Amino acid sequence: MPQPIEFFFDFSSPYGYLASRKIDAIGAKHGREVVWRPVLLGAVFKVTGGQPLVQIPIKSDYVARDFVRFARLLGVDFKMPGNFPFSSIHAVRSFWWADSQNPKLAHDLAQHLLNTAFSGKDIASAQAVATAAAEIGIDSAALLAGIESQEVKDRTRAESDAAIARGVFGSPYIVVDGEPFWGADRLDQVEKWLETGGW
Repeated sequence: MPQPIEFFFDFSSPYGYLASRKIDAIGAKHGREVVWRPVLLGAVFKVTGGQPLVQIPIKSDYVARDFVRFARLLGVDFKMPGNFPFSSIHAVRSFWWADSQNPKLAHDLAQHLLNTAFSGKDIASAQAVATAAAEIGIDSAALLAGIESQEVKDRTRAESDAAIARGVFGSPYIVVDGEPFWGADRLDQVEKWLETGGW
C-alpha cells in the first residue's frame, strides 16, 4: 500500500497556505492519502537560527511581491493578514485537539483556518481560532477548553519536536516516500516524484 504524503506546515506561513490549497488534489490524483502535520516555526527557528522572511532586510520586499504573484499563478485567493507574522500556537493546538477526536475534522479545521488567515483575518488569539472553528460547526467552548489542556499542550510540543528531529526546517515541508521537498515551489517536483517513483 502506498505511503501517505506528509504535509508539514505552519499556520502563519503564506507558502504553507498556498501549498495547502493544492496538496490534497495532488495526493488524490496519485492515489495517496495526505497527512497534515502543523508545526511551530518559532520552535524550528530556535534550532536553525531562522526568522520570518518578511523580517529579513531586502528579502522582505521580494517575498511580499512573490506571495501575491505565486497566488495568482496557482489561481488561489490571497490577502495578507494585518497582524502578520502572527503566533500560530493556538491554531496548532486546536488542530491537535481536533485530531484526537477526528482526524478528518482536524484536516477541515486546518484548511479553514489557513483560508481564514490568508483572506486577511486574524487567527492569532484563542478566541479568533474558536470563532473561525464555529463557522464550520465546531463547538467553540469545547475547543477553547481543549487547547488549554495539558494533554494538548504536550502533544503540540511533542509533534513539533518530532518534526524537527526528522529534519523539518520550514513551511511547507512535504515528504513523499521518505523524500523531502521544501517549499510551495516544489509542488511540481512532488508531482513528478509521484508520477515516476523518483529519479
